[in-house]
Amino acid sequence: MYGGDEVSAIVLDLGSHTCKAGYAGEDAPKAVFPSVVGAFDQMDVDDSDNAERNSGSGIDAKNNVDSNKGKGKRKLYVGTQALGFRRDHMEVLSPLKDGIVADWDIVDSIWDHAFRECLLIDPKEHPMLLAEPSSNSQQQRERTAELMFEKYKVPALFLAKNAVLTSFALGRATSLVVDCGGGSTTVAPVHDGYVLQKAVLTSPIGGEFLTNCLTKSLESKGIIIKPRYSFKRKEIRPGEFQTVDLDFPNTTESYKLFSQRDIASDIKECVCRAPDTLYDESAYSNIPMTPYELPDGQTIEIGSDRFKIPDVLFNPSLVQTIPGMENYAEIVPSVRGLPQMVLESINKCDVDIRRELFSSILLAGGTASMQQLKERLEKDLLEESPQAARVKVVASGNATERRFSVWIGGSILASLGSFQQMWFSKSEYEEHGASYVQRKCP
Repeated sequence: MYGGDEVSAIVLDLGSHTCKAGYAGEDAPKAVFPSVVGAFDQMDVDDSDNAERNSGSGIDAKNNVDSNKGKGKRKLYVGTQALGFRRDHMEVLSPLKDGIVADWDIVDSIWDHAFRECLLIDPKEHPMLLAEPSSNSQQQRERTAELMFEKYKVPALFLAKNAVLTSFALGRATSLVVDCGGGSTTVAPVHDGYVLQKAVLTSPIGGEFLTNCLTKSLESKGIIIKPRYSFKRKEIRPGEFQTVDLDFPNTTESYKLFSQRDIASDIKECVCRAPDTLYDESAYSNIPMTPYELPDGQTIEIGSDRFKIPDVLFNPSLVQTIPGMENYAEIVPSVRGLPQMVLESINKCDVDIRRELFSSILLAGGTASMQQLKERLEKDLLEESPQAARVKVVASGNATERRFSVWIGGSILASLGSFQQMWFSKSEYEEHGASYVQRKCP
């Protein structure tokens, strides 16, 4: 028994879009912040540091000093607030590539931010449960264990697969988990708490891909989303605003895109909904428009795009009809729609469990809280699945639970009494080394 009841474990889920962190046993994560960071090359920092001292905005300067002594090459800004502040020459970088960690420095700074800034804890005192993608390699897991034990000196660690945690969050041991995240969509069968690796399928179409589609589609209609930093609104008379454009020539392209995507994803969450049947240009050409007010005060009208964008999940070939998305045309033939991925994944599993998988298909991830997505997936699967199968798509009622289902599963798992002997402890790490993580965390 490592933790006992007096220290609660910390649950961390580093997703492709946001990082979720909080205490085990609670029902929602305490800290949710973007899993991208703002980065400066060290040469730029020298000029901007003086400016920051005068304006008093170097919020992260103090916390980042320690992590920078070793690297000396760049300065990282983590967290919603630090990213919301526009700085000259700041690039926005993601630590992940295809869901797998590509840049450990950034991951390190994100974890540091989660512990020190958001949860205000000392990682030496709490066991850590980390969520990892089903496709994580052994090398990645060992690196994670090494960083956690050597740098953060955690007392105990456990790595759990995203799909398993989602399954636990909805109270199942066996299920087919459809996780529509920010960077990709993954379909993974879970049997008795283990992921069936051979049947895991992924597709690059996730929330961010849909947001890109929406941005491009709006641009083709002449609507350019102005990032929040590029204008100021002045109230001339009560209730009447005047927008003044500001010009920042040194803003990097990546920060501009990050700010636009922030607004575009909000438009997507507000107005988009999955169509009941296959999207058809002629059927949706005359539907009523939905208004949306952009931060700079202009109101835009969104018509058929409300249905077209979400349908890309079900029918990826639609991408070719969106102006500006032609560069994705070559990935389209290899990408399957959601219902096809579900069927293919189930068919790769053992015959004996297929029936059980059909009857508990779990929807998770931020993109899964799109309106009508569950109904549409269920309908498509009913049409295409074998007669004997009882298709049931399960998604928790509220969007918060859908968005954080991986984290919630981790919170449930780490607070179970029977789980306490499963931790990979520091003493075991010191005795057997990092590769022992494969034995302790299947």
